[in-house]
Amino acid sequence: MSRTTRLSLVLCLNLALIVGLVAVGLTAHSLGVLAAAGDYFADAVGIGVGLFAIMLSRRPPTAQRPHGHSNATSVAALFNGALLLLIVIFVIVEGVHRLANGTGHVHGLPMVIASSVSAIAMVGGALLLKNDVPDLDDDDGDRANVRAILLDTAADAAAAGGAAFAGVIIVATDGHYWLDPTVAIGIASFVGYHAIILVRQVIGSMRQSAI
Repeated sequence: MSRTTRLSLVLCLNLALIVGLVAVGLTAHSLGVLAAAGDYFADAVGIGVGLFAIMLSRRPPTAQRPHGHSNATSVAALFNGALLLLIVIFVIVEGVHRLANGTGHVHGLPMVIASSVSAIAMVGGALLLKNDVPDLDDDDGDRANVRAILLDTAADAAAAGGAAFAGVIIVATDGHYWLDPTVAIGIASFVGYHAIILVRQVIGSMRQSAI
């Protein structure tokens, strides 16, 4: 299976999960589920841009671009990281607002089901991409881009697992709704930390290539 095929499969997986998570998040009043949907949306955009960048990087150099499109995948990774940071800020602000003003009723069972399915799907996506990383030694840009997407996918699986655990507690106690925005803030903070690292690494790599 080719690299672009694997990335395309993960992209389709993200798009399907976004639709389901938004529907569940809105009906269950769960910020944690909506935060996961926002994360998957950022990943889907990043994967789409990454696929386009890989296509550009494979084009031969021209007179106008003597070095080809060698920075295309780095720009895609940078775009993905920046978009993640924007979503992280929104989720944290909304989570703090809900904690400060009181969290309304959250339906735990849909939260558990949706988050569990998402976690399983993202584990599968991470394993699919992991098999592709060793084959990228011939292209540092592609390797960085796919590893960035792999990191996002693995983080998504962990975040979904955390949301599912919070949902189990909400169902078991028929309360503790504050866990939902708390988990959402935790997910956003975790993703934000790695997004900052990603952005710094990509910027450093682009500076080195410009020297």
